Amino acid sequence: MKDIQALFPSEDGNKERRQVLLQFMQNIVEGLDRLKDPQRATLGSMQERTGEFYKDIIDCAQVPERGIALDKVVEELLGLAKGHPYHTRNFVSNVLPMASIPGILGSLLTTLLNGNNLWDVYGPAGAEAEVKVIAMMSKLAGYDATKSWGYTTWGGQGAVFSGLRLAIAKQFPDAKEKGVPGNLYCFASENAHYSLFKSMEATGIGSNHLITVKADPLTHAMNTDDLREKMERVIQQGGIPIYIVATTGATDSFGIDDIKAIKETADAITNRYGLHPAHIHADSALGGFYCLFNDYDFARNPLQLEQPLCENLLQIREKMQHLHLADSLCFDFQKLGQTPYLTSLFLVKNGKDIGLLDLHEFETPYVGNRGYGSYHTSYTLECSRMASSIAIYAALLAFGVDGYRQILANYVRVNMAFRDRLLARFSNVAVTNENNPGPITTFRFYPEQAEWHKERAGKLTGKQIKQNNEWNYPIFEELGKHREHVFFGDTTRQCLVDASDVSKRVPVYAAKFFSISPYTTVETLDEIVEFLAKRVACVDTMRNAREKTYV
Repeated sequence: MKDIQALFPSEDGNKERRQVLLQFMQNIVEGLDRLKDPQRATLGSMQERTGEFYKDIIDCAQVPERGIALDKVVEELLGLAKGHPYHTRNFVSNVLPMASIPGILGSLLTTLLNGNNLWDVYGPAGAEAEVKVIAMMSKLAGYDATKSWGYTTWGGQGAVFSGLRLAIAKQFPDAKEKGVPGNLYCFASENAHYSLFKSMEATGIGSNHLITVKADPLTHAMNTDDLREKMERVIQQGGIPIYIVATTGATDSFGIDDIKAIKETADAITNRYGLHPAHIHADSALGGFYCLFNDYDFARNPLQLEQPLCENLLQIREKMQHLHLADSLCFDFQKLGQTPYLTSLFLVKNGKDIGLLDLHEFETPYVGNRGYGSYHTSYTLECSRMASSIAIYAALLAFGVDGYRQILANYVRVNMAFRDRLLARFSNVAVTNENNPGPITTFRFYPEQAEWHKERAGKLTGKQIKQNNEWNYPIFEELGKHREHVFFGDTTRQCLVDASDVSKRVPVYAAKFFSISPYTTVETLDEIVEFLAKRVACVDTMRNAREKTYV
């Protein structure tokens, strides 16, 4: 057993075993550092992973009969890291952040303690941290921390799903035992995250009962007139609206739904028909962090932010200030909170509602029903729970409100500059979320002059929009092939637009610049734009060669 015990941290805190653990940790950090290059977006050279690549892994994978030495294990682990995306100044793909040092330290303590956050008897550190971050973020979001409640969960998807569970339980408390009624309906913008589709399936309501609401072509926010019309239609046909997801910072366009207008619209309709209010969940996983500017004194401007930047932040605050009107919301700290995966926080305005999801004592016979311990989270979908609140707590302490404001403001600053340089460099490009300041810029190329204003206004045919989509696809592929140098993102449905000749709305393809690294600054943009220009020129050359061959 001595050899086996050597694979564990010490039980007595002796220096010798501590040094062994620290040395292996240092070897991993040093190994990663050797692979870093600020001019690249991957750790070393990228390796294409084809189907054959994974087939070879399956054929060769075998648990060793006898365990190998830990230094060899570290070598194997570092082999996994080679070619992995890394969040340098050139990583501008999506909402995948560089984990901050405080976040890493919090995750390290979580791993070393390895407590189950289901019950404070098993995980007191996680329970204490969770209560602290619930209160902290409730106050920042505008909730009454003495009445709100929440828990850490598995991403924005977990929060959307938990909100739907609550929406069902609030109107049909016995649905847990009797099943979900067949006439329930949910609503979300056509630009909302796809996680609600999975939640509809998982709860048994069915994705056919998810009603998508049109988004405004200028702001990409939910059209409340369309919401009103569709809610009334559902009710008149015998359906019950129970859940509305308001996207406060869409993943592609950073569109922010107007929660105040949504709530007023929904409440007016349910009151008119004598129904219970629909539960409104703010999917603020990404954009919710900008609520930290809700009480920023822009007149005094203590951070000395530039005036154009302040104007953009005020535009975000105009809608984010209503975040507290939502019945529930979420913060994905593994996004703009700069912590490691998976660190998401689900908050509920009226914390007592969470009790509707709780299990009875006899259903959890071996946890939480003792005279000791008073924090038992049997209302979560998970049983075993990671104490990810510790990493969140560490980040909140280290960054503070002003620290987060600085990095969030820089994301907006960088995007403002990127848009200016993009439009100056290309005559055939359009920014397709130009009215949405934030950390994201979506942009789209055209064969000749930019036609976004025509597409947005519904003046092009479906065929013309499709041709413009197809014009962008080779650019996506070219950027993807060279992503180890600059890692751009893209989407095949940044938004939907009307076409002049068909009734069905048509998706818009767009490339995506997502400022997510603290090392991406205004000063680093020239090289990024130049890289983009070279890749677009390469695509144009290939197109011209094909045309000559065809002729």
